Amino acid sequence: MEEGCEILQLYEIPYSDLLLLSSSSASCSHYQERMIMENLGPTGPGLFAITNVPDASLLRRKLLPLARKLALLSPDDRKRILRDHNLGSDVPLKNPDRNVSSFAMQLKYAQGMEAIESKPSDGVGSLLNLENETMGSIGDFEDDVFDNLENMFKALGLCMMEIGLCLARICDRAIGGNELEQSLLESCAAKGRLIHYHSMVDSLVLREAGPKKGSSKRNPNNHARSKENLMKGANLDTIGNEVRLCEIHPNLWQQWHYDYGIFTLLTDPMFLLSSHRTTAKSEFSNSSDQECASPSGHSYLQVFHPNKNKVFMVKASPESFIVQVGESADILSKGKLRSTLHCVRRPARFENLSRETFVVFLQPAWSKTFSISDYPMEHYNPSVHHLEQAEEHYFADQDQNALTQEIQKIVPPLSARLKDGMTFAEFSRETTKQYYGGSGLQSNK
Repeated sequence: MEEGCEILQLYEIPYSDLLLLSSSSASCSHYQERMIMENLGPTGPGLFAITNVPDASLLRRKLLPLARKLALLSPDDRKRILRDHNLGSDVPLKNPDRNVSSFAMQLKYAQGMEAIESKPSDGVGSLLNLENETMGSIGDFEDDVFDNLENMFKALGLCMMEIGLCLARICDRAIGGNELEQSLLESCAAKGRLIHYHSMVDSLVLREAGPKKGSSKRNPNNHARSKENLMKGANLDTIGNEVRLCEIHPNLWQQWHYDYGIFTLLTDPMFLLSSHRTTAKSEFSNSSDQECASPSGHSYLQVFHPNKNKVFMVKASPESFIVQVGESADILSKGKLRSTLHCVRRPARFENLSRETFVVFLQPAWSKTFSISDYPMEHYNPSVHHLEQAEEHYFADQDQNALTQEIQKIVPPLSARLKDGMTFAEFSRETTKQYYGGSGLQSNK
């Protein structure tokens, strides 16, 4: 099988059932509640999917292609569009060699309540007139391509926030108390991100459009050399059905990590095939794209399943929402929810394939204080536990155990980042520092 991983087909629940489960007055399905907790709990993979969300399909189809268009705009055009739509970025967009472009906005729960109360019966899609919206190519840039960017961003983000609150209510009922829901409401806001994972073609476009060193004349051999160098650096090799250590560093869009909030909600990704044309008369390359199915039928989101000591490739229904557990939920639930260790893999042999997604990070208030009393020590310092598991199955699956140990080398353990009495702000700063700081485990990766 391509990509060398077993497939994890996510447990799914319809949106309407999730709403019923979250209602205290409803006669809930104990089976569905149990399945949610099993999938998000310490013996599960740490994620599941929600299907049939009203308006989600239309919003996803219109919003996600804008990620690539924003990523490949000239810096001045992009800066203006982001400013006009109250968006920022948390990645260095001036770096033409970046693997990911991310466009972020803070979303407030108060806005969500107003939107839910005022939503017309025809839905958000009707309100935004999305069916009549047209998309242009990067080369033929027009401002009106982005007319509904802010509204679509907020509509999809607030929908995800509502789902997060419903899920928190369900988990609180199963765990006892209302710690998760209260923590989300106290934060007052969440962060939404529209994310573009660059194809090799995108990297060529950005390099050719970037500042030129020396002569301003375009060398006709530059394109071929750039493409050759990119392909050499991509390490697009796969080795049959085996998991090899090359999965750790070179061929990932996003490195292994935990999210440190409460829940992360993300759309099933969209994949775009792009074409690239360079003309001698133009300073910038022209690029167009077309939606396509996933080459392998899955999401290219990989998760490490701690209970099985294995890496899985995630597969979810088209246009569903995926929910992952963050470390804050793990801590606040005293280990009854298990945070999801994950990465995003780049498909092999598809140099013109990009990946688009929309993500909402739900987190506690920055002032929220964490306690590690009664927190399971095998979660707090999992390396010993995982190594013991690896030794038990060493001869059965040496490649998987080697992969597990390599992942642990680049993911700082919770015990190194969390101290009793830390606030969420302190925990997030320490986590970011240990992943990406000057001496962080992933600072040079």
